[in-house]
Amino acid sequence: MKKILVTGGCGYIGGHTIVDLVNNGFDVISIDDLSRGSLRMNNGIEKVLGKPIKNYRVNLCNLEDAQAVFIENPDIIGIIHFAAFKSVPESVEQPLRYYRNNIDSLVNILQCAKEYGVRHFVFSSSCSVYGNAKQLPVEETAPLQEPESPYARTKQMGEDICRDITRVDRDFNAMLLRYFNPVGAHDSVLIGELQEKPENLVPVITQTAIGKRKEMHVFGYDYETRDGSCVRDYIHVMDIANAHTRALQYMIEGRNRERCEVFNLGTGNGVTVLELIKAFEEVSGQKLNYQLGDRRPGDVIEVYANNNKARALLGWETKYNLHQMMDTAWRWEQAQKAEAERIQLN
Repeated sequence: MKKILVTGGCGYIGGHTIVDLVNNGFDVISIDDLSRGSLRMNNGIEKVLGKPIKNYRVNLCNLEDAQAVFIENPDIIGIIHFAAFKSVPESVEQPLRYYRNNIDSLVNILQCAKEYGVRHFVFSSSCSVYGNAKQLPVEETAPLQEPESPYARTKQMGEDICRDITRVDRDFNAMLLRYFNPVGAHDSVLIGELQEKPENLVPVITQTAIGKRKEMHVFGYDYETRDGSCVRDYIHVMDIANAHTRALQYMIEGRNRERCEVFNLGTGNGVTVLELIKAFEEVSGQKLNYQLGDRRPGDVIEVYANNNKARALLGWETKYNLHQMMDTAWRWEQAQKAEAERIQLN
C-alpha cells in the first residue's frame, strides 16, 4: 500500500483525514507532538478503523527529529501537512509564536520531502487567506486581501513557500487546500472535535447546550449582513477529509495540470452565526442560551466558497447538509458527556 505521512494526525481534521485515507486503501503514519492534538483522537481512530495508527511524538520545528521519521519510513510517497497553531485570537496576541511554529514546521517538513524524495504534498490552508474578499462566492483566482490575523498571514506565507518550491523542483507537486469552516464529527461519533475551551463556533454551541458553559456570545451583531452576524461557509469534517484523499490521488495518478494548484473546500453556501444557532436548535430540540456581544479582533465579516474547481477536477462532492453537520456535532457532544459520566462512576 502507498504510505502517507499526516502531520497533526492527532488533531481534529488530521484524525478524520487518516480515517478517510485508510478507507481508501492508503497506509498512514502520523506526526503529532500532542501540544494541540490528543492521544484520545489516536485511540478513537483505532476504534473506527479496527487497527492502530502509529504516531511519532515529534515537534516539526526540530529538523533532526523530523528527519528521523523519514529515515525509519523510506517508503513515504506523500505528505498531508496539518500541523500548525490555528487560533485567530491567540495569533493576534502572540504573533511571533505563530510565525515561529507555523513557518518553521512547514519549512522543515518540506526540507524532509526534498531530502527523502517525497513528491506529493498537500498543504492545509484556509479561507482566511482571502481576508475580506471583494466578491462572493470567492474563487481561487480572487486576489488575496490583507490578512485579518497573524494566523491568516502564516497561511498566505505557507502557500507562497510551497509555490516557490514547485517553481524550481520539477519533480515536486503541491496542492493548496483552502478550507472554510470544518464542523461535525465522524458518523460513529468515536472521533470528533476535542477542545476543552474551544474558540470554534460549533463546539461552543454544543458545550453551551449540554451545560459545560452557562451561555455563549455571538461576536458582532451589527455587521452589514442579513441578520447582523458574521457569515461563514460551514462544511462537514469528513467532506474536508475526503478532499485531502482526492488531492493526493489527483497527484499520484498524474492528473494535476500544474505542479502547484489551489482548491477551495466549502459547500458554497454562506450561513450566518444566528442561522447556525437556529439550525442547531432545530436538530437538538434545545433552546440555546446566547448573548449578542462586541465584534472580535481578527474576524472576517463574510466569506463563502465557489467550489466548482474541486468538484470538476478532484471529482469531490459534499455529502452533509447543515442539519446533518449539527446532528453529528451534537451526538459527539452527548457521547463525550456519557463517557465522562461512565469514567466518573468507575
